[in-house]
Amino acid sequence: MANVTAASNVLRRGLTLLAPSNNALRRPVSRSVHSTGCKKMAEHGEHSEPFYIHAEHMYNLDRMKHQKLKMGVAVWTCFSIGVGVPIFAVVFQQKKTASG
Repeated sequence: MANVTAASNVLRRGLTLLAPSNNALRRPVSRSVHSTGCKKMAEHGEHSEPFYIHAEHMYNLDRMKHQKLKMGVAVWTCFSIGVGVPIFAVVFQQKKTASG
C-alpha cells in the first residue's frame, strides 16, 4: 500500500512539473468539429440555375451535344485499348524472349 501511495505522489509531482506554469498557456481547448463559415447552398431540388453545375445529374447523356459522336469515340477508344494493350504485351514479351 505504501508503494502505491508513493508512486501516485511521484506521478502527481511529475505532472505538476510538466504542466505549464503560465495561466495564458492553460486556456481551454475546443475539441469539437468546426469549420469556417460559408454560404448555405439551396436544398436538394431547389437550384438557382436551370441546369445546376454541381448536381448529381451533371452527366445526363440525353442533354449532351453530339452524343452519337462522343459516345462512339468513347466506346471505340475503350475497345481499342482493351484489344491493343494485350496484343502489345504479347508481342513485347515474345520479342524479349527471342532476343537471346
